[in-house]
Amino acid sequence: MALRNALLATLLDGEASGYDLAKTFDASVANFWMATPQQLYRELDRMASEGLIEARVVRQERRPDKRLFALTQAGRRALYDFTAAPPRPTAIRDELLVKLQAVDEGDGPAVRAAVEERIEWARAKLARYERLRLRLLDGRTEEEHLTRSERVGPYLTLLGGIEFEEATVRWGEQVLAILQRRATARESR
Repeated sequence: MALRNALLATLLDGEASGYDLAKTFDASVANFWMATPQQLYRELDRMASEGLIEARVVRQERRPDKRLFALTQAGRRALYDFTAAPPRPTAIRDELLVKLQAVDEGDGPAVRAAVEERIEWARAKLARYERLRLRLLDGRTEEEHLTRSERVGPYLTLLGGIEFEEATVRWGEQVLAILQRRATARESR
């Protein structure tokens, strides 16, 4: 998946500045796509030159002018085509998994600390996702939101992020328990 598709999907919510898009990415899209602000701005420029989005300049007093981006019909068509194509399988490339693969000959305490850090990171993301979920629901039940909201895509991707982080916490706790049992068994030999 290209960054452009994530940006096109984000612009379904309406016109936004690059700064707003970067904040949106950090708050909600980051559960499935990471990008730096520099990457976002470069891609927005490419997308504008290809006619997928249009940019308009808004003059501001006491602040630099800002550009607001909006989807064009060509951008909507590109997004439609993207959703129609089958997704590529996800490949996991995770340095922590390589460290766990090598833990038997590596620095066990350092690997355990890395797993603990991953668990804490996942818990922090879960807290952030819960705040976002409450903001999306806006006092409604989940069922009310899903049946009455104009768009359900952001909520569905949020659910995927929540499930992923919950699984990360469960897995990390399991890994720590196994590593502890092995360390205890080795000490008793």
